[in-house]
Amino acid sequence: MRVVLSAWGSRGDVEPLAGLAVGLRELGAEVRVCAPPDEEFAALLARVGVPLVPLGPSVRSVVAGEKPPSAADAFRLAPELVAARFDTLTAAAQGCDALLATGLMPAGARDVAEKLGIRYVCACFHIAGLPSRHFRPGVRPGKPSPQDETDNRVLWEQDAQRVNALYGEALNSHRAAIGLPPVDNVRDYVLTDQPWLAADAALCPSQGMTDLDLVQTGAWILPDDRPLPEGLEAFLDAGEPPVYVGFGSMAAHAPADIARVAIEASRAHGRRVLLARGWADLAPIDDADDCFAVGEVNQQALFRRVAAVVHHGGAGTTTTAARAGAPQVVVPQIADQPYWADRVAKLGIGAAHDGRTPTFDSLSAALTTALVPETRARARAVAGTIRSDGATVAAKLLLDAVSQETPPASA
Repeated sequence: MRVVLSAWGSRGDVEPLAGLAVGLRELGAEVRVCAPPDEEFAALLARVGVPLVPLGPSVRSVVAGEKPPSAADAFRLAPELVAARFDTLTAAAQGCDALLATGLMPAGARDVAEKLGIRYVCACFHIAGLPSRHFRPGVRPGKPSPQDETDNRVLWEQDAQRVNALYGEALNSHRAAIGLPPVDNVRDYVLTDQPWLAADAALCPSQGMTDLDLVQTGAWILPDDRPLPEGLEAFLDAGEPPVYVGFGSMAAHAPADIARVAIEASRAHGRRVLLARGWADLAPIDDADDCFAVGEVNQQALFRRVAAVVHHGGAGTTTTAARAGAPQVVVPQIADQPYWADRVAKLGIGAAHDGRTPTFDSLSAALTTALVPETRARARAVAGTIRSDGATVAAKLLLDAVSQETPPASA
């Protein structure tokens, strides 16, 4: 059996596909992964023996400028990605049995599957982007009043119009070129009536949060057995567990002066600091030996040895820290990150920073919450509830659906 997995987005979109690819391969499937041509994504997939089929422009070329992408940038990128998916996925999915797509609104993926007559699945890593009566677009889920439900429906209809404005013309142009009728609602067509949710149920409860027939598989975790670098091991062994600070691929979005603020706030708590350089290129502010900077590293091993994890609130980092039992301070920047910050706070496994740009005082206060023994005890308790078999669950679901020749649920 042959499967194509596709995503365009950050590492948090690509790494779960690597985990799913491993799960599928262990069940005997042949897997191809179509993802952005960033060097680190190619290296990530090469580590598990899955070649990267380049899809669209590199993510870093789009997001790593001095300023965050603008609305004009989004309107230029959307049709480019639609065209890339039609071209790349049509070639990659030849002779395949299924196509699973995730990441930034994968408009074009289902269309290719439809033309080729193969099964299509849309997957997501959180519920904040799914139409719901219970919350507004971009707002973390809650319990609405009847009036809220009405207002939410209107706002989600407006969200669908926004997606149509970005992708509709390009999508329908490409559909016409391969003999397919136009799509009226791009967002709902892409999501299908039965999207998959690759997130842990303890961290991301989904029951009743959307009217869609959601299939929650658990997070798709890529096992990592790489040893920590010698220099990092030496730093960790030289003193008490440090505070980890990292903002992943948040380059233009990274809080201003975050390295200085985090170092000074951590020192005020008597803690050493471990900086993850990331795309924002975080670096120590002086030559003191209580601060160490690292690049790409095994976070699954590292987070078990830190006092707290200060991060942007990506789904992957949140899950990895939660599995490690590490208290968290989430400083959300964009997209689903406020949702994960809220979940961390509600679960009692850390603190949600109020606002995108921490000050010494605000980050110190958040660290006070994260570093108390009660938070660590709660983090360790929650860690024991998080499942690690989501990729295997999803792989079996996908292969079983194809082998039984079950028609797509959205058909």
